[in-house]
Amino acid sequence: MGTGIVATAGASLPGLRTAATVVWALDAALLVLLVTAALRRWTWTTVREQFADPVMAQFWGAPPMALMTVGTGAVLLGEDWIGLPAALALDWTLWTVGTLLGLATSVLVPLRMIGSGERAFAGWLMPVVPPMVSAASCAVLARHVAEGPSRQALVLGCYALFGVSLFATMVIVPQIWQGLVRHGLGAASTVPTLWIVLGPLGQSITAANLLAGVPVLPGQTAFGVLYGTIAWGFALLWVALAAAVTVRTARRGLPFALTWWSFVFPLGTLVTGTSALAARVPSAMFSVVAVVLYGALVAAWITVAVRTLLTR
Repeated sequence: MGTGIVATAGASLPGLRTAATVVWALDAALLVLLVTAALRRWTWTTVREQFADPVMAQFWGAPPMALMTVGTGAVLLGEDWIGLPAALALDWTLWTVGTLLGLATSVLVPLRMIGSGERAFAGWLMPVVPPMVSAASCAVLARHVAEGPSRQALVLGCYALFGVSLFATMVIVPQIWQGLVRHGLGAASTVPTLWIVLGPLGQSITAANLLAGVPVLPGQTAFGVLYGTIAWGFALLWVALAAAVTVRTARRGLPFALTWWSFVFPLGTLVTGTSALAARVPSAMFSVVAVVLYGALVAAWITVAVRTLLTR
């Protein structure tokens, strides 16, 4: 996810296509490696144990997003190396599997939390973000579907997936904020997860504006710009809050953990969302902010990737 979003976000910025394609190829190779390793190690017992854990269960939302990020990158970037037919075949496969898995996590994990009495944290968004990733990825695929009933059905399905994630997010974010106000931040290692809130925000901005590029209903462009600008404002507010909390925690000690990857993918979705707005609105503001955010994204990815490799 984190490596893939660096590639797809770079695809939307000028002059970065070759570098972004190299990063996409690295991400595709990592996906094959990790899926192979997981299939060798996972058993139904392991799956049940992880699902039974109220924290680990949330991160079942990561695999479907990883699949779809690589798939989208195949069409946006990989076609230069493997050709468009192969890129589309790969994307359709990964999008279909990722969407089905994402819908499953959107239902099963929240269902698992009913009556658990657990305090909500930002990781609760992980299982419900995949349908929003599906919506954004679907918009890329829909461009290659001939106009007619099939394209219309696909785009309407994209908007339905958009709704699944959006309203689930609207239910969960207030619980996260309430938990912060009542109980504080908790362990320092969980602070990076606050950045996960940017995931559904940035991805929804991206999806709304990418879908506007596949018109099947009146008002899609207006909806994308209006919704996107409003959500973008709140996303920047959350960036300021999360950054302030992260800096304050780092001064006291912020030990490295895999939760540091929460700095990467969510920020990347804000880059793609800002770039999507820049493509719709003739304003240099969005273009400049997209470049600045991408610089921060690359710095975060390098930092976290190096720390991950050095950790044994």
